[in-house]
Amino acid sequence: MRRNAWFEIHDHPLFPGFLRDLVTDALEAMWNALDTYGPVTRRLERALAESGATRVVDLCSGGGGPWLRLSRDLTCVDAAPAPAILLTDKYPNRRAIEQIQKTEGTALRFYSEPVDATHIPADLAGFRTMFSTFHHFGPGTAKAILQDAFDQRQGIAIFEAAKCDVRTLAVVFAVPFIALRLAPRIRPFRWSQIFWTYCVPMIPFTLWLDGILSCLRSYSQADLEELISGMASDDYIWEIGEEDGGPIPITYLVGCPVGGAEHRREELAEMQRPA
Repeated sequence: MRRNAWFEIHDHPLFPGFLRDLVTDALEAMWNALDTYGPVTRRLERALAESGATRVVDLCSGGGGPWLRLSRDLTCVDAAPAPAILLTDKYPNRRAIEQIQKTEGTALRFYSEPVDATHIPADLAGFRTMFSTFHHFGPGTAKAILQDAFDQRQGIAIFEAAKCDVRTLAVVFAVPFIALRLAPRIRPFRWSQIFWTYCVPMIPFTLWLDGILSCLRSYSQADLEELISGMASDDYIWEIGEEDGGPIPITYLVGCPVGGAEHRREELAEMQRPA
């Protein structure tokens, strides 16, 4: 595996927590404004339907990531209820939690306690998702995350915008300018967001530098194949590939237990039978 072992500024333990929250808020705003992860919606729907999952457990959610938009775009499959979406993070963004909980009609819920993606509590069963965060983990830890989902027969979907190619790096160089444009639109409005974007442009700089580092340390499709080596079973399938159609291509790794949808249909039929 030829992946580079870099680290990103906003991930560092010494990076101030309030700035980390502002950076993740800005990331969320950009992903949703550009619909960066829109192209993976149909693939995610199919995986959820196949697994029969009734809940999505999003890991390393930051300020909500692309889920504020994705949750509205996902549609039900086979007349099954749309799964609940639970956002989790090792460093919960408290202000984002409050904002999401105030939003009426949202399908999102934020787990307020810290959740380490490498040690998921037993009560958080569900289809696991990770958006633009898998590259934060080294190969050993990344493989352990996938192995746990496989062993527990939980679905998992990894989606990564970061990629070390000319097209993606060109978009990264535009990120500071996008951040400057979007900052006043981020809700709830905060003067701290304005100060650290325009007066002291720490947020645009962090987004730019971390974007480059993300591309340099991203996992290629060949790397992902290597990570899932040895995880083969008749009742669990893996898919690796790339979805295009947005501003940049999205690399994906989806693991799904087979037969979960049939079990879920039987449960729904049982619930609908008259007593």
